[in-house]
Amino acid sequence: MSRIGKRPVPFPEGVDVRVSGRQVRVKGPKGDLALDVHSAIDVRIEGSEVRVERPSDSAQHKALHGLTRTLISNMVVGVTQGYKKDLEIVGVGYKAEKSAKGVKLTAGYSHPVQYDAPPGITIDTPTPTTVTISGPDKQMVGQVAAEIRSVRPPEPYKGKGIRYRGEQVRRKAGKTAGA
Repeated sequence: MSRIGKRPVPFPEGVDVRVSGRQVRVKGPKGDLALDVHSAIDVRIEGSEVRVERPSDSAQHKALHGLTRTLISNMVVGVTQGYKKDLEIVGVGYKAEKSAKGVKLTAGYSHPVQYDAPPGITIDTPTPTTVTISGPDKQMVGQVAAEIRSVRPPEPYKGKGIRYRGEQVRRKAGKTAGA
């Protein structure tokens, strides 16, 4: 039995979990999320817990069992607490400004780069060199953070670019003078 998949997913008061057919919908104070479950996996609600079951011990069913349980757990956490990713901008003249739809990045190009946030995602710039992405969907928050980071990934020689907070950039030695 999958150690992750067999654990029930508890949900607190104020969170509404509904299973209709192959779709699981979780609604809470921070938002509303939906997940289409694989046809082989069975999802049931028992009291204030969600249980996920699989039909057999095949490798695919084991993988889907744990995955489905984790995705539902992430949805419950997302609608109650939400998810957040922080980015740091390093480099002379590199900065971020909050705009009406998302964020405007100045990252060493001849033009500023505008990034528009998808629905449900909030982008904030507490300082010109930090960007905070938050929302109820863990996958979407990570995707938006990766897309903003890809505008100017950190380079290994001077370390300039956009990086996750706490990310260690391996530095390389530059050229040495020839003899």
